Amino acid sequence: MDWPEDDSGHSHMHDGCHHGHGGHSHSHGPRAAHPYMTGFHGQFGKNSEQTMNLSQQPKKRSHMDDSSTWDIVKATQFGILERCKELVEAGYDVRQPDKENVSLLHWAAINNRSELVKYYISKGAIVDQLGGDLNSTPLHWAIRQGHLPMVIQLMRYGADPAIADGEGYRALHLAILFQHMAIAAYLMAKGQEVDGPDCNGQTSLMLAAQKIIGPEPTNFLIKNNASVSAVDKVNRNTPLHCAVLAGNVDAAHILLEAGASVDTENINGHTPIDLAHQVHSPLLIHMLNHVKQERIRSNARCLRLLNRYRVFLQVLLCIAFFGSVGAIVDMNSESWLLKGILLACVIGLTNLALRNFPSLDFQSLLPASSLMASVFWMIVTWCLWFLPDGPSATVQVLFTLNATALLYYYLRTCRTDPGFVKATEEEKKMNVLVLAEAGCLGPRIFCTSCMIKKPMRTNHCFSCDACVAKQDHHSIWTNCCIGARNHHYFILFLFSFMLMGAWMFYGSLKYWSIHCTLHYEDQGLWGVVSALVGCSPWVLSIFLLAFYHTCWSGLVLLLQLYQIAFLGLTTAERSNLMLHNMKLGKSVSLKQNPYNLGVVKNLVSFFQLRCCGLFKPAIIDWTQQFPPSRDQTMFGHTDMV
Repeated sequence: MDWPEDDSGHSHMHDGCHHGHGGHSHSHGPRAAHPYMTGFHGQFGKNSEQTMNLSQQPKKRSHMDDSSTWDIVKATQFGILERCKELVEAGYDVRQPDKENVSLLHWAAINNRSELVKYYISKGAIVDQLGGDLNSTPLHWAIRQGHLPMVIQLMRYGADPAIADGEGYRALHLAILFQHMAIAAYLMAKGQEVDGPDCNGQTSLMLAAQKIIGPEPTNFLIKNNASVSAVDKVNRNTPLHCAVLAGNVDAAHILLEAGASVDTENINGHTPIDLAHQVHSPLLIHMLNHVKQERIRSNARCLRLLNRYRVFLQVLLCIAFFGSVGAIVDMNSESWLLKGILLACVIGLTNLALRNFPSLDFQSLLPASSLMASVFWMIVTWCLWFLPDGPSATVQVLFTLNATALLYYYLRTCRTDPGFVKATEEEKKMNVLVLAEAGCLGPRIFCTSCMIKKPMRTNHCFSCDACVAKQDHHSIWTNCCIGARNHHYFILFLFSFMLMGAWMFYGSLKYWSIHCTLHYEDQGLWGVVSALVGCSPWVLSIFLLAFYHTCWSGLVLLLQLYQIAFLGLTTAERSNLMLHNMKLGKSVSLKQNPYNLGVVKNLVSFFQLRCCGLFKPAIIDWTQQFPPSRDQTMFGHTDMV
């Protein structure tokens, strides 16, 4: 909660603040100092503090207000250092708690008064003094409020994050419960175990799964190697048990993807599936049973082999499906009823194969597999339908070069590291400590998913679950990220693919001119279409398939070249800047950015063109290009993407 400020910018709190227990009001209690949730028992609930009457809060004070008569607690809340020094020098003991057993250091910590904290500790304040209703330390108060600089300062003075408050929560547990991921990252970098239990034997992951509805911070903890098989000491529940009991579908999904067991029994002999039945959650029941069946099936040796070669098998499945549909349509039989029955059978068998396919990520691979199947049948059609008509040697050579280039650039796009930003565990911890102590541990600089310092123009890809330098987008057609190191291969792939479509148009038109009798003046449009279907349904289907792929690849290529040549931006950067301008209600030219070097230089830099020494493009490793300072503009930092 943001407390009112006086005209000098100091935030403060009213003496009569609210406590969370029962919604009663007390003065100078720890619950008055933060938006605290009642007891954390079960799910979170808003306390009276969050619905307090604004009239109970102190009004803003002008510079003319005299603070010389304030007591030391109010002066501490407002951050009036001189008044506090005056009272301490007059004999006030900084270790003396108020009537709510709250020390001055507590009030200074929760209001983020770094100068007062420094002064009080120099005068003998106890850094880990317990106080308030929850018997908390100043560090606990600072964590609940999300004051990372104060957390760093207190720990420099020796604050112990392992101390538990009156509810049994230690520093890391509180950071997770209040969803302050930057503080949690800092505490772990300082040596706090991610699986360290609270006084009730619950880990941070259990608390997150049980008390925080949604994917975060469960996902954050999983990324930091939190154990999904740990059990609490009271009920022997795993994090998955906790998620099911809370009805937290998002957390349960993340835990299952991380390998959480659906068969582990708690102290009462209940598995997560049993608990899902108890809480009457059909969605969780279906999810858990489905995962259990998939895991049983995946343990079979033959299915393990299928899963190992799933990409190759999916491409074969798409090739077989396209080929079967084309062959049925191209049958000499005049009975469309027979063709319809055969098509229904093919579709049914394909659907059955998809339902029983062992790979859970088949849907993400389907566009890429269908693209490869399309290319395969285009080449087959050229060789079996168009080549016998005797195209010139030049045409044959050009088509062969085009097909080879297409396959080469496609594989290079898929197999090349797009620019994943990597770091060792030690480097991650060091990055957290350095950035936190420099005041830069925010989403603009630090990725809490990867626990790394983000280079400039870096974006986190949720499909790849990694940070990618100069990321453009995640392509469904290649099933990989397009970034700094494979973006030029992707452009060349699009160009080759568009040319492949042009060759299919050329081959189809020439085939129809030789083998089909077409007279538009006499037959009309519908007559010509009927003649094409009767002449060769296969060639017509390949023509339509090539038309579809040529349209999307051509449009994407034009958009990409425009962004690269005229803007010097990636797709992600351009989208983010357009959204930013819409929010501000401005119309700012995207051409005015520090990455736009002009059309020629943009293209030379992007494709690394040298032209026998005519150009000298700058070679930039975007995985190592970090912002020069903490003050970043929209163009100067990764958040723009």
